[in-house]
Amino acid sequence: MRTFTSLDEVTAAANSELGSSDWFEIDQERVNTFADATLDHQWIHVDTEAAAAGPFGQTIAHGFLTLSLLPHLGGQIFAFDTPGAKLNYGLDKLRFPSPVPVGSRVRAHASFGEVKDVPAGKQVTIVYTVEIEGQPKPACVASHLVLLLP
Repeated sequence: MRTFTSLDEVTAAANSELGSSDWFEIDQERVNTFADATLDHQWIHVDTEAAAAGPFGQTIAHGFLTLSLLPHLGGQIFAFDTPGAKLNYGLDKLRFPSPVPVGSRVRAHASFGEVKDVPAGKQVTIVYTVEIEGQPKPACVASHLVLLLP
């Protein structure tokens, strides 16, 4: 894991690969818990019988569940141990190219894109690609914006 301890280190890492997380299994219990937390109980996620006859042959994870794993998976790749606050500023681009079948494993790859000075401090674009083990297309591609305040 790479730890950034200064804003200068973050700036120097612009447009660089950071690495990959460990594999993480998506089980039905996690999908059901996410459905309860978000009140999104669409059958394709939680009804194993109906989903077996559906377009993917089984239940799939919510796209937003996959997205919500980025703090955990990204935390295995890098950390900001810089002075000041670290703020989630949003997403510039988010896509879910492939569904995540329940029982499969995912991992994240992270790279820094642009690191720019903004009035509040530094704005870092972190590009995540979440792959599904054994699948050619990723589950999620996201450009995450983080503000690092001095």
